[in-house]
Amino acid sequence: MTIETGDAVSLEYVGKLPDGTVFDTSRPEVAEAEGLAEGQDREYEPLTVEVGAGTVIEGLDEALVGMDVGDEESIEIPPEKAYGQPSEDRIREHETAQLREILGDDPEVGMYVQTQQGGLGEIVHADDEIVRIDFNHQLAGETLIFDIEIVDAN
Repeated sequence: MTIETGDAVSLEYVGKLPDGTVFDTSRPEVAEAEGLAEGQDREYEPLTVEVGAGTVIEGLDEALVGMDVGDEESIEIPPEKAYGQPSEDRIREHETAQLREILGDDPEVGMYVQTQQGGLGEIVHADDEIVRIDFNHQLAGETLIFDIEIVDAN
């Protein structure tokens, strides 16, 4: 069956950077070998997506169209079809005293904070007056490579 937009597809994947660093996978043996499973409370199993629904990055969504069950491919996805380029607009400044009150602790560089809407940001600057939080995705600006295997489609 040739995969089309709207199909439900299950796939195994290994996501990595061009230097070979693995950042995510559905395969438990890869997660274990790469140290991704340590401290994680998740199941490593095939990912099921509706093609074209926007539940995965654009480049991966597009690559699935035309594939068949059993196909294995390595797909290179540029930043523009993944998490985009880092943007200064996604770095927010907050008063240190205000953020200290919210966190209940002193904000420190390297800490992660989550917004009420679920956004995740890393504190990249903290002094007595201002804290800067970077809400760019950690993979923004990166070319991504996905080794995928289509295991089911309907």
